[in-house]
Amino acid sequence: MKTKFWKKQVSLLLAGVLFVSAFAGCGSKETDKSGEATPAPTATEAPTATEAPVQEESSEITVTDQAGRTVTLEAPAQKIVSTYYISTATLIALGCEDSLVGIEMKADTRELYKLAAPQLLELPAVGSGKGINVEETAALEPDLVIIPLKLQESAASFEALDIPVFVVNPETQEDFESCVELLAQLCGQEEKGEALLSYYRDSMEQMQALTVDLEDKPLVYLPSGSSYLSTCTSKMYQNDLIEMAGGVNVSADLQEGYWQDISAEQLLEWNPEYMFPVSYAEYTLDDIRQDSALAEMTAVKEDKIYTFPSEIEPWDYPTPSSVLGVLWLTQKLHPDLYSEEEYVEEAKSFYQTFFDIDVTEEQLGL
Repeated sequence: MKTKFWKKQVSLLLAGVLFVSAFAGCGSKETDKSGEATPAPTATEAPTATEAPVQEESSEITVTDQAGRTVTLEAPAQKIVSTYYISTATLIALGCEDSLVGIEMKADTRELYKLAAPQLLELPAVGSGKGINVEETAALEPDLVIIPLKLQESAASFEALDIPVFVVNPETQEDFESCVELLAQLCGQEEKGEALLSYYRDSMEQMQALTVDLEDKPLVYLPSGSSYLSTCTSKMYQNDLIEMAGGVNVSADLQEGYWQDISAEQLLEWNPEYMFPVSYAEYTLDDIRQDSALAEMTAVKEDKIYTFPSEIEPWDYPTPSSVLGVLWLTQKLHPDLYSEEEYVEEAKSFYQTFFDIDVTEEQLGL
């Protein structure tokens, strides 16, 4: 269009009319030195308007953590300190292990780290469930620090240093799913987060569909690691896990706190058909079998007492692998509906997909 216009200008010059053109806009007129107006170019001849510069989208991320705090990052986290096993394991599943610059203590006891991310064992251990070393953590220059709810008071110390802190509290199924989603956002791994959650939800739905129409579901008791006369309340993920596997948690009516002590008399009154001590228990299965106070309990009489796996990591924790805890528990409670072969195949596929490791049946608790 500009070419046509300039051809007209050349024609006028050849005709002997000397003028200087000036453009003030699409609706402007051109005036020659004699003061005569020259018609402005038609719409088809108008010069292309200058396009406004495209503004880059902000990479800032703002979320609400699981303590109700607002957390803002200028960009996805690249240097992360995680002082909680649950968040560290989740970060590995999201493919963020190389972004970690500091982790929780006792990492050398985590078989999952040894198999899936051995480089983590060389990182500074700056915290635990009892506390976090603010000075050592700050020296790592992280752009995100992740702490459990019990260490929430430490957040103020990091905020004073302008270091963002994300508080996690994945104690229920819903909170665990939210934790995964939020961590994926903060690390710029939304696609991997959605893949993990989709697998998790699909597996849960599959197990629930197998048992939803059962009229008589088995009574289940899941004791804590410290004592077999301490158990989960309805507020804990373990309660959700039992229900998703088609069982009835005998301690579901307990409402106070997370783990609650009970008496042998109360356990006998509940009379669970199955008992599943955790893999990190401070007691043995024989301790339970040989306790005369529990001799008449159905789970003891029928010897349906099993250690909740696995050798790699505890599956009763609200971590990515807890989905395998549901599969394993469903298989134990309902072997006629979900076979051991199916469970083993799915568990091996899970670790290969989300942790890039091959596992044995022994590691899966068989």
